[in-house]
Amino acid sequence: MELGSIERELFIEASPETVFQVVSDPRHVAQWWPDEARYEPVAGSVGEIRFSNGDAGDQVESLTVVDVEPPTRFSFRWTHAAGEPAAEGNSMLVTFELVARDGGTLVRFRETGFRERGWEAAALEAHYRDHVQGWDHFLPRLAAYAARVGVRA
Repeated sequence: MELGSIERELFIEASPETVFQVVSDPRHVAQWWPDEARYEPVAGSVGEIRFSNGDAGDQVESLTVVDVEPPTRFSFRWTHAAGEPAAEGNSMLVTFELVARDGGTLVRFRETGFRERGWEAAALEAHYRDHVQGWDHFLPRLAAYAARVGVRA
């Protein structure tokens, strides 16, 4: 099994402009991914996302916006230690590429950086599987939410 990247494609019945807002604006992102998102959707912005885990407490992850090219591309690095600048080797890179197609948007999703973290084989596999499971849960939520938002952004 290749553990270097997670790649998915999904079609969303909404314009690229709408989908771009849904994957980049923290107010929209919090509707389909984390419970809370705090960052500015501009390149270089540093912030965080929070997942509520009930009695286990909250999981807070650092997030740094990398690329913002409306309405075709949005990328960020995440999972780096708080206060540490995001870079290859200490974080994951998530990229959303958006292509207008058939009255909607083809989303090309990719997360990389697993091998660059330097984890031993068992840790690499565990982190990779955890992220696969997470994105398999959250990306359908992204599609459903973006379709509901429609042309409103």
